[in-house]
Amino acid sequence: MNTPSLDWSLPYASNRSAVMGRNVVSTSQPLAAQAGLRMLLAGGNAVDAAIAAAMALTVVEPTGCGLGSDGFAIVWDGKELHGLNASGRSPAAWTPEYFEKLGGIPETGWNAVTVPGAVSAWVALSKRLGKLPFAQLAQPAIDYARNGFPVSPTIARLWALGAAKLGAQPGFAECFMPNGRVPKAGEIFRSEAHARTLELIAETEGEAFYRGVIAERIAAHAQANGGAMTMADLAAHQADWVGTIQQRFGDSVIHEIPPNGQGIAALMALGMLDAHGIGKHPLDDVETVHASIEAMKLAFADLHQYNADIDAMPVKPDALLHPDYLRSRAALIDTTRAGDPGYGAPRPGGTVYLAAADASGMMVSFIQSNYMGFGSGVVVPGTGISLQNRGHGFNLIPGHANQVAPRKRPSHTIIPAFAMHADGTPQMAFGVMGGPMQSQGHTQMALRVLRYGQNPQAAADAPRWRVTGGKGVAVEPGFDPAVVAALRARGHEVTVEEGNGVFAFGGAQLVLKNGNSYIAGSDPRKDGHAVAF
Repeated sequence: MNTPSLDWSLPYASNRSAVMGRNVVSTSQPLAAQAGLRMLLAGGNAVDAAIAAAMALTVVEPTGCGLGSDGFAIVWDGKELHGLNASGRSPAAWTPEYFEKLGGIPETGWNAVTVPGAVSAWVALSKRLGKLPFAQLAQPAIDYARNGFPVSPTIARLWALGAAKLGAQPGFAECFMPNGRVPKAGEIFRSEAHARTLELIAETEGEAFYRGVIAERIAAHAQANGGAMTMADLAAHQADWVGTIQQRFGDSVIHEIPPNGQGIAALMALGMLDAHGIGKHPLDDVETVHASIEAMKLAFADLHQYNADIDAMPVKPDALLHPDYLRSRAALIDTTRAGDPGYGAPRPGGTVYLAAADASGMMVSFIQSNYMGFGSGVVVPGTGISLQNRGHGFNLIPGHANQVAPRKRPSHTIIPAFAMHADGTPQMAFGVMGGPMQSQGHTQMALRVLRYGQNPQAAADAPRWRVTGGKGVAVEPGFDPAVVAALRARGHEVTVEEGNGVFAFGGAQLVLKNGNSYIAGSDPRKDGHAVAF
Protein backbone atom coordinates (compact mmCIF):
# COMPACT_ATOMS: atom_id res chain seq x y z
CA MET A 1 0.00 0.00 0.00
CA ASN A 2 1.36 3.43 -0.96
CA THR A 3 1.66 6.22 1.57
CA PRO A 4 -0.53 9.19 0.57
CA SER A 5 1.21 12.38 -0.53
CA LEU A 6 2.32 14.17 2.61
CA ASP A 7 1.16 17.60 3.69
CA TRP A 8 4.27 19.41 4.99
CA SER A 9 2.43 22.21 6.78
CA LEU A 10 2.57 22.43 10.59
CA PRO A 11 -0.93 23.50 11.65
CA TYR A 12 -0.50 23.01 15.40
CA ALA A 13 1.48 25.00 17.93
CA SER A 14 4.28 22.92 19.42
CA ASN A 15 7.00 23.36 21.98
CA ARG A 16 10.52 22.00 21.70
CA SER A 17 12.60 21.14 24.72
CA ALA A 18 16.09 22.51 25.09
CA VAL A 19 18.82 19.96 24.29
CA MET A 20 21.49 19.31 26.93
CA GLY A 21 24.83 17.49 26.98
CA ARG A 22 28.58 17.80 27.46
CA ASN A 23 29.09 18.01 23.68
CA VAL A 24 26.57 19.81 21.50
CA VAL A 25 25.97 21.03 17.95
CA SER A 26 23.06 23.29 16.99
CA THR A 27 22.38 24.11 13.33
CA SER A 28 19.56 25.10 10.99
CA GLN A 29 19.43 21.67 9.30
CA PRO A 30 19.41 18.25 11.04
CA LEU A 31 21.83 16.49 8.68
CA ALA A 32 24.39 19.23 9.19
CA ALA A 33 24.06 18.91 12.95
CA GLN A 34 24.73 15.19 12.59
CA ALA A 35 27.83 15.92 10.48
CA GLY A 36 29.21 17.98 13.33
CA LEU A 37 28.29 15.35 15.88
CA ARG A 38 30.20 12.73 13.87
CA MET A 39 33.40 14.74 14.27
CA LEU A 40 32.93 14.97 18.04
CA LEU A 41 32.34 11.24 18.24
CA ALA A 42 35.51 10.69 16.18
CA GLY A 43 37.58 12.55 18.77
CA GLY A 44 37.42 15.99 17.20
CA ASN A 45 36.71 19.23 19.00
CA ALA A 46 34.03 21.89 18.64
CA VAL A 47 35.92 23.61 15.83
CA ASP A 48 36.06 20.36 13.85
CA ALA A 49 32.33 19.91 14.46
CA ALA A 50 31.55 23.45 13.31
CA ILE A 51 33.60 23.10 10.12
CA ALA A 52 32.01 19.75 9.22
CA ALA A 53 28.55 21.18 9.85
CA ALA A 54 29.35 24.28 7.80
CA MET A 55 30.58 22.20 4.86
CA ALA A 56 27.47 20.03 5.05
CA LEU A 57 25.22 23.09 5.09
CA THR A 58 26.52 24.12 1.65
CA VAL A 59 24.98 20.87 0.39
CA VAL A 60 21.83 20.40 2.48
CA GLU A 61 20.85 24.08 2.85
CA PRO A 62 21.91 25.72 -0.42
CA THR A 63 19.10 28.26 0.02
CA GLY A 64 21.22 30.02 2.64
CA CYS A 65 24.85 29.23 1.87
CA GLY A 66 27.18 27.61 -0.59
CA LEU A 67 30.80 27.06 -1.52
CA GLY A 68 30.77 30.68 -2.69
CA SER A 69 29.63 32.12 0.65
CA ASP A 70 31.40 34.33 3.18
CA GLY A 71 32.01 33.39 6.82
CA PHE A 72 32.79 34.73 10.30
CA ALA A 73 33.56 32.98 13.58
CA ILE A 74 34.10 33.63 17.27
CA VAL A 75 35.81 30.79 19.17
CA TRP A 76 36.54 30.28 22.85
CA ASP A 77 39.46 27.85 22.86
CA GLY A 78 39.31 27.20 26.60
CA LYS A 79 41.62 30.07 27.50
CA GLU A 80 41.18 32.82 24.92
CA LEU A 81 38.54 34.29 22.61
CA HIS A 82 39.35 34.45 18.88
CA GLY A 83 37.53 36.41 16.16
CA LEU A 84 37.79 35.53 12.45
CA ASN A 85 36.65 37.69 9.53
CA ALA A 86 36.60 35.62 6.34
CA SER A 87 34.42 37.91 4.29
CA GLY A 88 35.64 38.63 0.78
CA ARG A 89 36.76 41.84 -0.86
CA SER A 90 35.66 43.42 -4.11
CA PRO A 91 37.43 42.74 -7.40
CA ALA A 92 40.22 45.21 -8.23
CA ALA A 93 38.19 46.54 -11.18
CA TRP A 94 35.25 47.66 -9.03
CA THR A 95 35.08 51.46 -8.87
CA PRO A 96 32.12 53.85 -8.63
CA GLU A 97 32.57 54.54 -12.34
CA TYR A 98 32.39 50.82 -13.14
CA PHE A 99 28.90 50.62 -11.62
CA GLU A 100 27.67 53.98 -12.86
CA LYS A 101 28.06 52.57 -16.37
CA LEU A 102 25.89 49.62 -15.28
CA GLY A 103 23.24 51.87 -13.76
CA GLY A 104 23.95 50.79 -10.17
CA ILE A 105 25.08 47.79 -8.16
CA PRO A 106 22.89 44.80 -9.07
CA GLU A 107 21.43 42.19 -6.71
CA THR A 108 22.08 39.30 -9.06
CA GLY A 109 24.65 38.13 -11.58
CA TRP A 110 28.42 38.33 -11.58
CA ASN A 111 28.54 42.06 -10.82
CA ALA A 112 27.09 41.36 -7.38
CA VAL A 113 29.80 38.85 -6.41
CA THR A 114 32.74 39.67 -4.15
CA VAL A 115 35.52 37.13 -3.55
CA PRO A 116 33.94 34.24 -1.59
CA GLY A 117 35.50 33.68 1.83
CA ALA A 118 33.79 30.71 3.49
CA VAL A 119 36.36 28.16 2.30
CA SER A 120 39.13 30.27 3.78
CA ALA A 121 37.23 30.38 7.09
CA TRP A 122 37.15 26.57 7.28
CA VAL A 123 40.87 26.32 6.50
CA ALA A 124 41.93 29.04 8.92
CA LEU A 125 39.86 27.59 11.76
CA SER A 126 41.13 24.07 11.12
CA LYS A 127 44.80 25.07 10.95
CA ARG A 128 44.72 27.17 14.09
CA LEU A 129 42.22 25.44 16.36
CA GLY A 130 41.12 22.07 14.93
CA LYS A 131 42.27 18.55 15.86
CA LEU A 132 41.17 16.24 13.04
CA PRO A 133 42.66 16.19 9.51
CA PHE A 134 40.96 18.78 7.32
CA ALA A 135 40.01 16.18 4.70
CA GLN A 136 38.11 14.17 7.31
CA LEU A 137 35.88 17.15 8.08
CA ALA A 138 34.59 17.22 4.51
CA GLN A 139 33.49 13.59 4.36
CA PRO A 140 29.88 14.01 5.56
CA ALA A 141 29.31 16.86 3.09
CA ILE A 142 30.87 14.86 0.25
CA ASP A 143 28.65 11.90 1.11
CA TYR A 144 25.48 14.03 1.16
CA ALA A 145 26.41 15.58 -2.21
CA ARG A 146 27.43 12.36 -3.97
CA ASN A 147 24.89 9.90 -2.57
CA GLY A 148 22.08 12.34 -2.02
CA PHE A 149 19.92 13.51 0.87
CA PRO A 150 16.18 14.09 1.32
CA VAL A 151 15.39 17.79 1.00
CA SER A 152 13.78 19.16 4.17
CA PRO A 153 10.44 21.01 4.02
CA THR A 154 11.42 24.60 4.79
CA ILE A 155 14.41 24.41 2.45
CA ALA A 156 12.23 22.93 -0.32
CA ARG A 157 9.92 25.94 -0.06
CA LEU A 158 12.82 28.40 -0.15
CA TRP A 159 14.38 26.48 -3.06
CA ALA A 160 11.25 26.97 -5.16
CA LEU A 161 11.11 30.68 -4.35
CA GLY A 162 14.80 31.10 -5.17
CA ALA A 163 14.48 29.31 -8.49
CA ALA A 164 11.55 31.49 -9.51
CA LYS A 165 13.78 34.55 -9.05
CA LEU A 166 17.18 33.23 -10.14
CA GLY A 167 16.53 30.31 -12.50
CA ALA A 168 17.85 32.23 -15.50
CA GLN A 169 21.17 33.16 -13.90
CA PRO A 170 24.29 31.52 -15.38
CA GLY A 171 24.63 27.91 -14.21
CA PHE A 172 21.72 27.97 -11.74
CA ALA A 173 19.31 25.61 -13.47
CA GLU A 174 22.02 23.09 -14.33
CA CYS A 175 22.89 22.73 -10.65
CA PHE A 176 19.68 23.35 -8.72
CA MET A 177 16.92 22.38 -11.15
CA PRO A 178 17.72 18.84 -12.32
CA ASN A 179 15.21 17.59 -14.89
CA GLY A 180 13.95 21.14 -15.25
CA ARG A 181 12.49 21.67 -11.78
CA VAL A 182 13.44 22.12 -8.14
CA PRO A 183 13.29 19.15 -5.75
CA LYS A 184 10.24 18.75 -3.55
CA ALA A 185 10.30 18.12 0.18
CA GLY A 186 11.38 14.53 0.84
CA GLU A 187 12.91 14.01 -2.60
CA ILE A 188 16.55 12.96 -2.89
CA PHE A 189 18.91 15.59 -4.30
CA ARG A 190 22.42 14.78 -5.51
CA SER A 191 25.25 16.92 -6.85
CA GLU A 192 28.30 15.03 -8.05
CA ALA A 193 29.91 18.31 -9.11
CA HIS A 194 29.58 19.66 -5.57
CA ALA A 195 31.14 16.46 -4.20
CA ARG A 196 34.14 16.68 -6.54
CA THR A 197 34.74 20.33 -5.62
CA LEU A 198 34.60 19.52 -1.93
CA GLU A 199 37.15 16.76 -2.51
CA LEU A 200 39.52 19.20 -4.23
CA ILE A 201 39.08 21.72 -1.42
CA ALA A 202 39.74 19.00 1.15
CA GLU A 203 42.79 17.59 -0.64
CA THR A 204 44.45 21.00 -1.12
CA GLU A 205 43.25 22.69 2.09
CA GLY A 206 41.55 25.35 0.01
CA GLU A 207 44.47 26.13 -2.30
CA ALA A 208 42.62 24.85 -5.38
CA PHE A 209 39.77 27.24 -4.62
CA TYR A 210 41.88 30.40 -4.46
CA ARG A 211 44.96 29.64 -6.54
CA GLY A 212 44.36 26.41 -8.46
CA VAL A 213 41.99 24.70 -10.86
CA ILE A 214 38.82 25.82 -9.10
CA ALA A 215 39.98 29.44 -9.14
CA GLU A 216 40.63 29.13 -12.86
CA ARG A 217 37.07 27.95 -13.44
CA ILE A 218 35.59 30.73 -11.28
CA ALA A 219 37.58 33.44 -13.04
CA ALA A 220 36.85 32.05 -16.52
CA HIS A 221 33.11 31.94 -15.78
CA ALA A 222 33.22 35.53 -14.53
CA GLN A 223 34.98 36.73 -17.68
CA ALA A 224 32.55 34.82 -19.91
CA ASN A 225 29.50 36.36 -18.21
CA GLY A 226 30.36 40.03 -17.84
CA GLY A 227 32.04 39.84 -14.45
CA ALA A 228 35.24 41.50 -13.29
CA MET A 229 36.67 38.87 -10.92
CA THR A 230 40.11 37.53 -11.86
CA MET A 231 42.55 34.89 -10.68
CA ALA A 232 44.51 37.71 -9.04
CA ASP A 233 41.44 38.78 -7.04
CA LEU A 234 40.96 35.24 -5.75
CA ALA A 235 44.64 34.73 -4.97
CA ALA A 236 44.76 38.00 -3.00
CA HIS A 237 42.05 36.87 -0.59
CA GLN A 238 42.86 36.10 3.02
CA ALA A 239 40.84 35.46 6.16
CA ASP A 240 41.85 37.75 9.01
CA TRP A 241 42.07 37.07 12.75
CA VAL A 242 40.57 40.32 14.01
CA GLY A 243 39.64 39.68 17.64
CA THR A 244 36.30 41.01 18.87
CA ILE A 245 34.63 44.22 19.97
CA GLN A 246 32.64 44.07 23.19
CA GLN A 247 29.94 45.67 25.30
CA ARG A 248 29.07 45.15 28.96
CA PHE A 249 25.42 44.15 29.43
CA GLY A 250 24.51 43.60 33.06
CA ASP A 251 26.67 40.77 34.38
CA SER A 252 27.63 39.68 30.86
CA VAL A 253 30.00 40.99 28.22
CA ILE A 254 28.75 40.57 24.63
CA HIS A 255 31.34 40.08 21.88
CA GLU A 256 30.94 40.66 18.15
CA ILE A 257 33.28 40.72 15.15
CA PRO A 258 34.48 44.28 14.37
CA PRO A 259 33.11 46.00 11.26
CA ASN A 260 32.56 45.39 8.35
CA GLY A 261 29.90 43.24 10.10
CA GLN A 262 26.76 44.76 11.63
CA GLY A 263 27.40 43.27 15.08
CA ILE A 264 28.32 46.71 16.42
CA ALA A 265 24.63 47.67 16.12
CA ALA A 266 23.66 44.97 18.60
CA LEU A 267 26.38 46.14 21.01
CA MET A 268 25.21 49.73 20.72
CA ALA A 269 21.57 48.80 21.31
CA LEU A 270 22.46 46.66 24.35
CA GLY A 271 24.67 49.43 25.74
CA MET A 272 21.81 51.91 25.39
CA LEU A 273 19.41 49.50 27.06
CA ASP A 274 21.80 49.04 29.97
CA ALA A 275 22.06 52.81 30.35
CA HIS A 276 18.27 53.06 30.08
CA GLY A 277 17.83 50.61 32.96
CA ILE A 278 16.18 47.78 31.03
CA GLY A 279 14.90 44.98 33.26
CA LYS A 280 12.54 46.94 35.51
CA HIS A 281 9.45 45.69 33.68
CA PRO A 282 8.43 42.15 32.61
CA LEU A 283 10.18 40.73 29.55
CA ASP A 284 7.25 40.92 27.15
CA ASP A 285 5.74 44.10 28.64
CA VAL A 286 5.23 47.03 26.29
CA GLU A 287 7.76 49.11 28.28
CA THR A 288 10.52 46.56 27.61
CA VAL A 289 9.57 46.05 23.96
CA HIS A 290 9.22 49.79 23.27
CA ALA A 291 12.61 50.63 24.78
CA SER A 292 14.27 47.77 22.85
CA ILE A 293 12.80 48.95 19.55
CA GLU A 294 13.88 52.53 20.18
CA ALA A 295 17.44 51.52 21.08
CA MET A 296 17.65 49.42 17.93
CA LYS A 297 16.49 52.30 15.74
CA LEU A 298 19.15 54.58 17.22
CA ALA A 299 21.81 51.91 16.66
CA PHE A 300 20.72 51.33 13.08
CA ALA A 301 20.86 55.05 12.29
CA ASP A 302 24.54 55.03 13.22
CA LEU A 303 25.17 51.68 11.53
CA HIS A 304 23.87 52.90 8.17
CA GLN A 305 25.96 56.05 8.37
CA TYR A 306 29.27 54.69 9.61
CA ASN A 307 29.57 50.92 9.12
CA ALA A 308 31.94 49.71 6.41
CA ASP A 309 35.30 48.05 5.89
CA ILE A 310 36.95 49.12 9.14
CA ASP A 311 39.85 50.76 7.31
CA ALA A 312 37.39 53.11 5.58
CA MET A 313 35.34 54.07 8.64
CA PRO A 314 35.67 57.77 9.57
CA VAL A 315 34.29 56.96 13.05
CA LYS A 316 35.84 53.90 14.66
CA PRO A 317 34.05 51.30 16.82
CA ASP A 318 35.57 52.59 20.07
CA ALA A 319 33.88 55.94 19.54
CA LEU A 320 30.52 54.38 18.71
CA LEU A 321 30.72 52.16 21.81
CA HIS A 322 32.04 54.80 24.20
CA PRO A 323 29.92 54.78 27.40
CA ASP A 324 29.34 58.55 27.26
CA TYR A 325 28.11 58.33 23.69
CA LEU A 326 25.79 55.40 24.40
CA ARG A 327 24.37 57.23 27.45
CA SER A 328 23.71 60.27 25.27
CA ARG A 329 21.93 58.10 22.71
CA ALA A 330 19.94 56.28 25.41
CA ALA A 331 18.75 59.66 26.67
CA LEU A 332 16.96 60.11 23.32
CA ILE A 333 14.63 57.18 24.08
CA ASP A 334 11.21 58.66 24.79
CA THR A 335 9.29 56.21 26.97
CA THR A 336 5.93 57.53 25.75
CA ARG A 337 6.23 57.61 21.98
CA ALA A 338 8.00 56.19 18.93
CA GLY A 339 10.91 58.11 17.47
CA ASP A 340 12.42 58.41 14.00
CA PRO A 341 16.06 59.11 14.84
CA GLY A 342 18.97 60.15 12.69
CA TYR A 343 22.57 59.18 13.21
CA GLY A 344 24.62 60.69 16.02
CA ALA A 345 27.99 62.42 16.08
CA PRO A 346 30.37 60.49 18.35
CA ARG A 347 33.79 61.88 18.99
CA PRO A 348 36.26 60.58 16.37
CA GLY A 349 37.95 57.81 17.78
CA GLY A 350 18.51 33.62 1.85
CA THR A 351 22.39 32.94 5.97
CA VAL A 352 23.14 29.87 8.10
CA TYR A 353 24.30 30.09 11.70
CA LEU A 354 25.55 27.27 13.91
CA ALA A 355 27.00 26.83 17.36
CA ALA A 356 29.07 23.97 18.74
CA ALA A 357 30.71 23.19 22.08
CA ASP A 358 32.66 20.28 23.52
CA ALA A 359 33.50 18.70 26.86
CA SER A 360 36.93 20.37 26.95
CA GLY A 361 35.22 23.76 27.18
CA MET A 362 35.75 24.90 23.58
CA MET A 363 32.78 26.86 22.17
CA VAL A 364 32.24 28.04 18.58
CA SER A 365 29.92 30.68 17.15
CA PHE A 366 30.00 30.41 13.32
CA ILE A 367 28.05 31.93 10.47
CA GLN A 368 28.23 31.72 6.66
CA SER A 369 25.94 33.13 4.04
CA ASN A 370 25.09 33.81 0.42
CA TYR A 371 23.36 37.06 1.55
CA MET A 372 19.99 36.94 -0.29
CA GLY A 373 18.90 33.30 -0.36
CA PHE A 374 20.86 31.67 -3.18
CA GLY A 375 22.85 34.92 -3.43
CA SER A 376 23.74 36.17 -6.91
CA GLY A 377 22.13 33.14 -8.55
CA VAL A 378 25.42 32.45 -10.36
CA VAL A 379 26.68 28.86 -10.23
CA VAL A 380 30.03 27.97 -11.80
CA PRO A 381 29.26 25.08 -14.21
CA GLY A 382 30.46 21.64 -13.23
CA THR A 383 31.50 22.72 -9.72
CA GLY A 384 28.39 23.16 -7.55
CA ILE A 385 29.77 26.56 -6.49
CA SER A 386 26.90 28.98 -5.93
CA LEU A 387 28.10 32.53 -5.34
CA GLN A 388 27.00 35.15 -2.85
CA ASN A 389 25.85 38.65 -3.81
CA ARG A 390 27.70 40.60 -1.12
CA GLY A 391 28.67 43.31 -3.60
CA HIS A 392 25.12 44.59 -3.33
CA GLY A 393 26.01 45.62 0.23
CA PHE A 394 28.09 48.54 -1.12
CA ASN A 395 26.63 51.90 -2.08
CA LEU A 396 27.51 54.59 -4.64
CA ILE A 397 27.16 57.61 -2.32
CA PRO A 398 30.22 59.83 -2.91
CA GLY A 399 32.39 59.99 0.17
CA HIS A 400 30.34 57.47 2.17
CA ALA A 401 32.36 55.01 4.23
CA ASN A 402 30.65 52.12 2.42
CA GLN A 403 31.07 53.47 -1.11
CA VAL A 404 32.29 50.75 -3.48
CA ALA A 405 36.03 50.68 -4.16
CA PRO A 406 38.63 48.15 -5.34
CA ARG A 407 39.67 45.34 -2.95
CA LYS A 408 37.32 46.56 -0.22
CA ARG A 409 34.95 44.66 2.08
CA PRO A 410 31.32 45.78 1.96
CA SER A 411 29.20 46.45 5.02
CA HIS A 412 28.09 42.95 5.98
CA THR A 413 24.92 41.54 7.54
CA ILE A 414 26.22 38.20 8.85
CA ILE A 415 27.48 38.15 12.42
CA PRO A 416 28.25 35.51 15.05
CA ALA A 417 27.91 36.52 18.72
CA PHE A 418 29.44 35.33 21.97
CA ALA A 419 28.68 36.18 25.59
CA MET A 420 31.20 36.01 28.42
CA HIS A 421 30.60 36.35 32.12
CA ALA A 422 32.04 39.51 33.62
CA ASP A 423 34.68 37.35 35.33
CA GLY A 424 36.08 36.32 31.93
CA THR A 425 34.56 32.83 31.70
CA PRO A 426 32.49 31.74 28.67
CA GLN A 427 28.71 31.97 28.79
CA MET A 428 26.92 31.57 25.44
CA ALA A 429 27.55 31.16 21.71
CA PHE A 430 24.57 32.50 19.79
CA GLY A 431 23.38 33.99 16.54
CA VAL A 432 20.27 34.81 14.51
CA MET A 433 20.53 34.42 10.74
CA GLY A 434 18.45 36.66 8.51
CA GLY A 435 19.89 39.78 6.84
CA PRO A 436 19.25 43.02 8.75
CA MET A 437 17.35 40.99 11.36
CA GLN A 438 20.61 39.65 12.74
CA SER A 439 21.73 42.45 15.05
CA GLN A 440 18.09 42.88 16.11
CA GLY A 441 17.91 39.17 16.85
CA HIS A 442 21.13 39.30 18.87
CA THR A 443 19.66 42.09 20.96
CA GLN A 444 16.49 40.09 21.62
CA MET A 445 18.34 36.85 22.43
CA ALA A 446 20.72 38.61 24.84
CA LEU A 447 17.80 40.33 26.53
CA ARG A 448 15.83 37.13 26.93
CA VAL A 449 18.60 34.78 28.11
CA LEU A 450 21.13 37.04 29.79
CA ARG A 451 18.88 39.65 31.41
CA TYR A 452 15.64 37.73 31.99
CA GLY A 453 16.94 34.17 32.30
CA GLN A 454 14.87 32.44 29.62
CA ASN A 455 16.24 29.08 28.52
CA PRO A 456 17.76 29.03 25.01
CA GLN A 457 14.91 27.13 23.39
CA ALA A 458 12.25 29.46 24.79
CA ALA A 459 14.28 32.44 23.60
CA ALA A 460 14.43 30.94 20.10
CA ASP A 461 10.70 30.14 20.15
CA ALA A 462 9.50 33.57 21.33
CA PRO A 463 7.79 35.90 18.84
CA ARG A 464 10.08 38.62 17.51
CA TRP A 465 9.88 42.21 16.38
CA ARG A 466 11.84 43.91 13.62
CA VAL A 467 12.29 47.61 12.89
CA THR A 468 11.61 48.37 9.24
CA GLY A 469 12.52 52.06 8.87
CA GLY A 470 11.09 55.28 10.23
CA LYS A 471 8.51 54.38 12.85
CA GLY A 472 7.77 51.05 11.18
CA VAL A 473 7.85 47.84 13.22
CA ALA A 474 6.93 44.34 12.07
CA VAL A 475 5.92 41.67 14.59
CA GLU A 476 5.17 37.99 14.32
CA PRO A 477 1.59 36.70 14.70
CA GLY A 478 2.35 35.28 18.16
CA PHE A 479 2.85 38.75 19.61
CA ASP A 480 0.43 39.69 22.42
CA PRO A 481 -2.35 41.78 20.77
CA ALA A 482 -2.45 44.03 23.84
CA VAL A 483 1.23 44.86 23.39
CA VAL A 484 0.68 45.51 19.68
CA ALA A 485 -2.14 47.91 20.54
CA ALA A 486 0.00 49.66 23.16
CA LEU A 487 2.86 50.07 20.68
CA ARG A 488 0.48 51.60 18.15
CA ALA A 489 -0.81 53.97 20.81
CA ARG A 490 2.77 55.24 21.21
CA GLY A 491 3.05 55.98 17.51
CA HIS A 492 4.71 52.80 16.25
CA GLU A 493 3.49 51.82 12.81
CA VAL A 494 3.06 48.11 13.54
CA THR A 495 2.36 45.43 10.96
CA VAL A 496 1.74 41.79 11.83
CA GLU A 497 3.49 39.63 9.25
CA GLU A 498 1.63 36.38 8.70
CA GLY A 499 3.60 33.34 7.68
CA ASN A 500 6.80 35.18 6.81
CA GLY A 501 8.92 34.34 9.83
CA VAL A 502 11.54 32.25 8.06
CA PHE A 503 12.45 35.19 5.85
CA ALA A 504 11.94 38.26 7.97
CA PHE A 505 12.46 37.23 11.58
CA GLY A 506 15.52 35.03 11.21
CA GLY A 507 16.55 31.71 12.67
CA ALA A 508 18.39 31.39 15.97
CA GLN A 509 20.76 28.84 17.43
CA LEU A 510 22.02 29.19 21.00
CA VAL A 511 24.40 27.16 23.17
CA LEU A 512 24.52 28.23 26.83
CA LYS A 513 27.22 26.90 29.16
CA ASN A 514 25.74 25.32 32.30
CA GLY A 515 28.50 24.18 34.63
CA ASN A 516 30.29 21.31 32.89
CA SER A 517 27.57 20.84 30.26
CA TYR A 518 25.57 22.92 27.77
CA ILE A 519 21.96 23.87 27.03
CA ALA A 520 21.11 24.31 23.34
CA GLY A 521 18.17 25.77 21.47
CA SER A 522 17.36 25.65 17.75
CA ASP A 523 14.88 27.84 15.91
CA PRO A 524 11.51 26.34 14.92
CA ARG A 525 11.28 28.81 12.02
CA LYS A 526 13.89 26.72 10.19
CA ASP A 527 14.42 22.96 9.80
CA GLY A 528 16.90 23.31 12.66
CA HIS A 529 18.15 20.74 15.08
CA ALA A 530 20.33 20.58 18.20
CA VAL A 531 22.11 17.32 19.06
CA ALA A 532 24.22 16.36 22.05
CA PHE A 533 25.83 13.55 23.97
